Amino acid sequence: MQKQYYRTLCADIFRKLRKKRMASKPGILTDWPWKPLGNFKYVILAPWAIHGTYSFIAKGESERDLGYFLIFPFLLARMLHNQIWISLSRYRTAKGNNRIVDKGIEFEQVDRETTWDDQILFNGAIFYIGYMALPQSHNLPLWKSNGVIITALLHAGPVEFLYYWFHRALHHHFLYSRYHSHHHSSIVTEPITSVVHPFAEHIVYFMLFTIPLLTTVLTGTASIASFAGYITFIDFMNNLGHCNFELIPKWLFSIFPPLKYLIYTPSFHSLHHTQFRTNYSLFMPLYDYVYGTMDKSTDTLYEASLKRPEESPDVVHLTHLTTPESIYHLRLGFASLASWPYSSKWYLRLLWPVTLFWSVIISGIYGHAFVLERITFKALKLQSWLVPRYTIQYMVQWQREALNTLIEETILDAEVKGVKVLSLGLLNQGEEMNRNGELYIQRYPQLKIRLVDGSSLVVALVLNSIPKGTTQVLLRGKLSKVACAIADALCESGIQVAILYNDEYEKLRLRLTTKSKSNLVISTSFTDQKIWLVGDSWTAEEQHKAPKGTLFIPFSQFPPKKLRKDCSYQATPAMIVPTSLISNMHSCENWLPRRVMSAWRIAGILHALEGWNVHECGNTMFDIDKVWQASLRHGFQPLTTPAAA
Repeated sequence: MQKQYYRTLCADIFRKLRKKRMASKPGILTDWPWKPLGNFKYVILAPWAIHGTYSFIAKGESERDLGYFLIFPFLLARMLHNQIWISLSRYRTAKGNNRIVDKGIEFEQVDRETTWDDQILFNGAIFYIGYMALPQSHNLPLWKSNGVIITALLHAGPVEFLYYWFHRALHHHFLYSRYHSHHHSSIVTEPITSVVHPFAEHIVYFMLFTIPLLTTVLTGTASIASFAGYITFIDFMNNLGHCNFELIPKWLFSIFPPLKYLIYTPSFHSLHHTQFRTNYSLFMPLYDYVYGTMDKSTDTLYEASLKRPEESPDVVHLTHLTTPESIYHLRLGFASLASWPYSSKWYLRLLWPVTLFWSVIISGIYGHAFVLERITFKALKLQSWLVPRYTIQYMVQWQREALNTLIEETILDAEVKGVKVLSLGLLNQGEEMNRNGELYIQRYPQLKIRLVDGSSLVVALVLNSIPKGTTQVLLRGKLSKVACAIADALCESGIQVAILYNDEYEKLRLRLTTKSKSNLVISTSFTDQKIWLVGDSWTAEEQHKAPKGTLFIPFSQFPPKKLRKDCSYQATPAMIVPTSLISNMHSCENWLPRRVMSAWRIAGILHALEGWNVHECGNTMFDIDKVWQASLRHGFQPLTTPAAA
């Protein structure tokens, strides 16, 4: 019954989506005034923030104005408050318990909602201007009970009432097509969706929220607590209503039934975004009851969402943190950073105390892998799980036992949850680490879950990335399972594989299974080949010795450093995802471009789609041509198309 309800709801969402994607006609004051400033928009607050701080420090204790000084720290606290909601919402919706709407969000929505901090910037400017214009706002006390009561009453009365009717007006075609459609482009909401509106709308919203604030200032009942408390309340309720998971317990309404008229739930407002013509109220559903705009399915959706259990995925991709700054690039971190390939940002270095703190919390205290991302593809439920450890920890030998224990516990946890396939990403696999996953198969031979290291698809991608007509390549890097398989396949196909060093040549020759070992040769010079297949452990010195115009094709998990401007570099083995996957994706996998997945991650998906009931780890190599054809058949496309040599 519950599944049928969700299917019906999703179908209705898509019908509404098609209707609402009407032509947009931006009205006046749609864009924020500081849009041309880009990321430098924060400088508009700098003079006030500096003056407020200087005045607080320079003046005597009796002349200091705590309220004026606290405006800027309060704005930063609001940004932190919103970020906590973003991370919490993305974590909970990935896990699935109490999730309201199943549909994923897209990169388009993330890009549109990167302006969520504009309203905080706008409020800050108004607060500073108001302070300058109204002497009554100077030297506010920390607390005044009558001001807090007046604020609460004015919000419950005029603010909620006026907002309801303004909101209904915004849904008239004239205003909707020019303004409010921007907000409703987000069918599936995130906390920050709540404040993504055109500038003109925010002017009206601020005028409404100013009613309690201005009244208390003019009547001499304002306090720092009433101001900060009211704005924090608005932020909290806005984030709550757009978080896409239900968290208001049912017992609250059982103890005090009239509460349902006084406080909305996330499912209440989610219906406004999916049904469009219902549930207009701000935070108090009272006016929807009074004017007959309450959605009839509100209670049903609320109860269904509360009962919804944690989701059991079919496929899990196990990854880990790379650098300390990578925590900000996670899907649970900064949304705007997670939606673009990983790259170091100068301003993140300024956050090093925060980065250090979270590094200690995540890698030093939190001892379990956790859900990072959820997407769906065909009938499969896919999740990415994150091992809270950094690349440097995988490099240290004395950490390996603890890391293997952590990975092992994660595999057993996935087994209990009924996961069909678990793919090992980044350094969660490795010959020195765990013999490419074979260690866990030997310890638990009765595992139903299938472990996949993705090596066969990696080999297939590298082979199909080599320019057509190539007769010789240079193989450089660690002689891993993948490197040996690539050399084996190339020699078999008649392409010469050149090796730079005698000891590596002898080791590789012993590991080749092909009868065409004569195609494995020792290179007499760094400049004889212009196609280099590179893995781990090749040096910068070797890269500099490559001839001009060399094409570097990596078969490693991590991308090589691009030291040569006169050479070409392909991405690490990866593929463009099918169209049906695009609508689910809104974050990038490490350094890969948008809508692209690593071969290691795709391999696990293919094993589940094809029903291959075998492990691919240790020395086992799956059929290379078979996995390549399966990837193309399911809509994955090569990230790099080979050209003629």
